[in-house]
Amino acid sequence: MGSHLEAPRYRWLLFDADGTLFDYDRAERTAIEQALGQIGVSFNPDYLATYRRINAALWQRVEKGELTPGVVKMRRFELWLEAIQVAYSPEAFSARYLDCLANCSELLEDAGAVLEALHRKHRIAILTNGLKVVQRGRLARSVIRQHVSDIIISEEIGAAKPARAFFDTAFARLGHPSKREVLMIGDGWASDIQGAVQYGIDACWYNPGHKPRPASCEITREIASLRELNDWLG
Repeated sequence: MGSHLEAPRYRWLLFDADGTLFDYDRAERTAIEQALGQIGVSFNPDYLATYRRINAALWQRVEKGELTPGVVKMRRFELWLEAIQVAYSPEAFSARYLDCLANCSELLEDAGAVLEALHRKHRIAILTNGLKVVQRGRLARSVIRQHVSDIIISEEIGAAKPARAFFDTAFARLGHPSKREVLMIGDGWASDIQGAVQYGIDACWYNPGHKPRPASCEITREIASLRELNDWLG
């Protein structure tokens, strides 16, 4: 894994949002439960499992460039409400869900403390394929907002990770830093890690579940907790 002395001097740390900084699983469950309650439907864990399966499949198509985040925002609820046999407008439910989700700004363990520490030596940006109403809303409510210089959101720029166009726009927004001075940190292998490596920047895979590492590319670092990142770079 390397020692503290081997840590490069990165000027920019680029973090994924969901599943890396924000506790997305918890937020997603809360938002689904709240939105269902608002329309008078009792929460069922099977409903959540069905939603996650549908949503994950659609976002994989975003990563492949087959769909846009804007399409996913509506299509997932069209498919899900039909699957769970709830007669309600997908557009109206999407609005309720996103409103609830934007209010869920809970961070993963140690995320706040780690970003506070790293901010003293590095500039920090968030790169996300999420939706703007959610990501900007939750960041504004989060304790990490003061440590984040910019947030680049796929829905706003018209390209999604891992596409080169997404990283081109991100680098332009950050003032065209040298690639040697940039590290991408994320839990998504295809979107975050492969995207960064293909773009020519170092990548740190946040892998708390200890998933087997794919052999598709070489990475700079793998961590199971954000504290490890601080120990390495701090």
